[in-house]
Amino acid sequence: MILNKVKWGIIGLGKIAHKFAADLQLSENITLQGVASRSLDKARVFADTFGASNSYGSYEELAASPEIDVIYIATPHVFHFELTMMCLKHGKSVLCEKPMGMNAEQVKIMIKEAKKRKLFLMEGVWTRFIPATKKVMELIKMDSIGEVNFIRADFGFRATGDPDSRIHDKKLGAGSLLDIGIYPIYLSLLILGIPADIKAMARLTDDGVDTYCSMLFDHANSAKSSLESTIVANTPLEAIIYGSKGAIKMHRRFHHSKKVSLFQNGNLVDVFDMSYDGNGYQFEIEEVNRSLMNQHLESKKLPLSSSLDLITVMDRVRDEIGLTYENTDPTEAHP
Repeated sequence: MILNKVKWGIIGLGKIAHKFAADLQLSENITLQGVASRSLDKARVFADTFGASNSYGSYEELAASPEIDVIYIATPHVFHFELTMMCLKHGKSVLCEKPMGMNAEQVKIMIKEAKKRKLFLMEGVWTRFIPATKKVMELIKMDSIGEVNFIRADFGFRATGDPDSRIHDKKLGAGSLLDIGIYPIYLSLLILGIPADIKAMARLTDDGVDTYCSMLFDHANSAKSSLESTIVANTPLEAIIYGSKGAIKMHRRFHHSKKVSLFQNGNLVDVFDMSYDGNGYQFEIEEVNRSLMNQHLESKKLPLSSSLDLITVMDRVRDEIGLTYENTDPTEAHP
């Protein structure tokens, strides 16, 4: 079936979902058909705020709605696998917030299910679709900085001290690596590919939550990536790609940067204004819309193989730092 207008649903109505729903309004070819929370009152308020046609107090009720084409899953990490599988089994395409799963085994099963049912599936790595990332990849392709030698990228912020918050609760997939370390890692893989060797160290709480993670990747041709994530300090949130002839800086906050600087031979030669309206989610939204309207089962810019590579590298980092999560192995309920 060829779609003229994409009917969206949203599961999980927290902070990110609010920003996402606001950016949905920037697209002319969508309808926010339904939103779901475990609290029907919360879903009704959200629906009224963003003009959703329907509100649900049950995730499965939304997934079962025949009026919805694609569902954005914006719950904490640990629920991504279960909810994506539920949506796929109800015949719905899915945009799942990053990380797609808690480990590579979960992601493999999710991909297999989507392909079996011929449904679209994409991970919500919005960094891939922002204008600044497009400009960086163009500059590298144009040989503006020569051969890339190494990348330095960080993502750190001082999280709330509330022990019950998602960022601290181990049962909800807490820690810096899965929540924000994924961004420096993704940029590294996008530019330099899968590392041959990984060195990592972390600072873990008594509960086993990583509050700081430092990573060093060794890539082909001896290129390196030096990456950091933390939830206990505000860091520059910048990414710099160094090449044999110059460097490219993605300014704060690099994962949705609005400014890119080009340096050659130690001199600043150009500054690119990559500003945009909205929160930045509209670019991944448009990618999903285009894919569905063209009957593609995955994004050409962010294929499922990239998501599997990303979570596989993150699993390797977790092994290095001894970061584990309970009850995240795929169960027999999802063969």
